[in-house]
Amino acid sequence: MNTHVLALQLMAAQGCLGAFDTVYHHELREALPQRPGAKRELAIHATRALIYALLFIGLAYWEWHGVWTIVLMSVFAVEILLTLWDFVVEDGSRLLPATERVVHTVLAINGGAFIALLALHVPDWHARPSSLSWHAHGWLSVFLALCGIGVGIAGWRDACAARRLGRIEAAGDAAPISFDDVKRTVLVTGATGFIGQRLVRALLREGHDVIALTRQPKRCAWLFDGKLRCIASMSALPPTVKVDVIINLAGTRILGWRWTGKRKKALRQSRIGTTRSLVRWIDEARRKPWLLLSASAVGYYGIQEIGEQTALDESTPPQPMFMSALCRDWEAAAKAAARHGVPVECLRFGLVLGMQGALPMLLLPILLGLGVRLGSGRQWISWIHVDDAVAAIAHLWRRAAERSQVLAPDSAAAVGVCNLTAPGCVTQLGFSQAAARIWRRPCLLPIPAWPLRLMLGEQADLLLEGQRVIPARLLREGFVFRYPDVESALQSLK
Repeated sequence: MNTHVLALQLMAAQGCLGAFDTVYHHELREALPQRPGAKRELAIHATRALIYALLFIGLAYWEWHGVWTIVLMSVFAVEILLTLWDFVVEDGSRLLPATERVVHTVLAINGGAFIALLALHVPDWHARPSSLSWHAHGWLSVFLALCGIGVGIAGWRDACAARRLGRIEAAGDAAPISFDDVKRTVLVTGATGFIGQRLVRALLREGHDVIALTRQPKRCAWLFDGKLRCIASMSALPPTVKVDVIINLAGTRILGWRWTGKRKKALRQSRIGTTRSLVRWIDEARRKPWLLLSASAVGYYGIQEIGEQTALDESTPPQPMFMSALCRDWEAAAKAAARHGVPVECLRFGLVLGMQGALPMLLLPILLGLGVRLGSGRQWISWIHVDDAVAAIAHLWRRAAERSQVLAPDSAAAVGVCNLTAPGCVTQLGFSQAAARIWRRPCLLPIPAWPLRLMLGEQADLLLEGQRVIPARLLREGFVFRYPDVESALQSLK
């Protein structure tokens, strides 16, 4: 086989492997475009991607003769240096999963192979008159050109993400969050999650000691530069350890595969099972925590009829459906801590808006110019900005600290619930239109309800139904939202 054609075939394989690495690892698993601290890695990825776009398209249809041979080899040399730099930056900023390391190794071997095969043609190409000589290879050239376009788009996305993260880093925290004047020891579950990361960083900035319960202790320690203690199970935390506050945010992502019996069991175990393990530890603890803040969700209220204007507050009862039952049992597991003298606050989160979490997935069709109306578009979305969510947790913490100072030692432990939603509830269509205005995209495409119900089953209610939940307690207690309406929230995340 012609070594030139073999080199191009290996380049095509490089394109497929690179696409898998970008989509699976960088986008879905690691969410690099939204990850704090990933600016440098994204900038390197963007530069490499744009170089690869040039190489894929340039080698698909042309041979580089004369002085252009030197240019080609120089571009490859720059790409190799960037790859080595990327390895160093990745190892210094995050703990790569095993699959990503394997893919990177295969990419390096494959890349070295096709560069070596192309290098065999350098003496012949360099001896010819300087030109870019047209030399097509049928469908192989077409595929390489498409790879070039795809990698160019990915590079542009990474460049925009790096620029956005740079602006966020430069701006810093506009309003630092205060939890307590006293240095506390805080146990956080779900510390590596979207909200958990923001919460832990805020706690560390204020000087609190943090213990993280996580399935991946090594990754968690890496994520927070070793500034906290990471444990894989509550059995690893002796009952003699003093813990002042427990913040329970653990839970498998609710939106995903269909809610089969196995999937529902996993959702319950990740929430209710984890919460029960915390309560068992509290039962055995020599010195009880003085507060448990435990996550729940507005799914507790079930769904409302489309167009229903009734506002739901913390006193609204649940409904006989899976979402409600899951949240009800989750809260019941947390409230059991009150029997051991620990005050409990159940946090009913709405859709949390931030650079991670569900928002990037919701924005993707809008950013592609396919602004979406799901079903009728009139279903309510109860949401909160991630900064307000963390600030609300701090608010409830401070209120509990104030109560503990005035209550008698033998007083019954308080149990409360609080809606963590913004006052400016919005319809799904209103949300899409606001995002389309801010990102200057059209909002035209309607998606009927039946394909989503066919694909997601019962889970489709999360997208097609809704509830208008208001933060009655937070407003009553004087909490001030930084982002009370969806326009200001989305604008801060642009």
